[in-house]
Amino acid sequence: MSSNSLPNNSSLPGEHFEVRQTSSSDDYHPDPSKSIPLSPARQALMDDIIALYSCQPTRRRVERYTPDCVYDDQFVYANDRFKMAGQWFALPKLFRASKNEAYQVVKNDPLLIQFKNEQTWTFPGGIKSTTINALVSLSLDPDSAESDFPQVKYHKDQANGKDYSHTGPGFAFKKWQADKVAGMMDSEDVQYFKKDAREDNQEPVRRYDSGTADAPTKDF
Repeated sequence: MSSNSLPNNSSLPGEHFEVRQTSSSDDYHPDPSKSIPLSPARQALMDDIIALYSCQPTRRRVERYTPDCVYDDQFVYANDRFKMAGQWFALPKLFRASKNEAYQVVKNDPLLIQFKNEQTWTFPGGIKSTTINALVSLSLDPDSAESDFPQVKYHKDQANGKDYSHTGPGFAFKKWQADKVAGMMDSEDVQYFKKDAREDNQEPVRRYDSGTADAPTKDF
């Protein structure tokens, strides 16, 4: 789905707001000097998303997502806000630190923000770090997109040129772990969002023949 065809109906669950694309290059290294400026409300959203990536979760930051949101990256497929909370609040337990090196906003449409992101993750003990560049797509909730507190319907994080097919054992594992983590965490912050773990927030996973299926090639 392109940004021009994102639905305007906020009652639709997050699965309807997936943006698919194949990048002409795997190079997602950001150039902040070329970043598109955002309105104050959208910049506040961006600040909260970067803080979540940087192992600084709060309930208010998780509320940047609608209850029926989807988060989709190379390790996780979480399809409601309870599962999403489990992932964000788990990060500080999994990593010693996470530092945002830079980001570059490359698209700021009425219902879509896309940015190149560079994040350095440091593992426990500090003996190893890894830096990942990715293209992040934030499909916005139509009802809140132009408000003082815009929310995200679908958050996709692509670390290579191809999109996700949502098939195979790799996908099965990343969905399985997202389904389980939130319920296993002894965290009042995570359990606060248990009210969002509702079947009516979800639809069947959209599956594709490949990482390029229904994903037009774009330059970023």
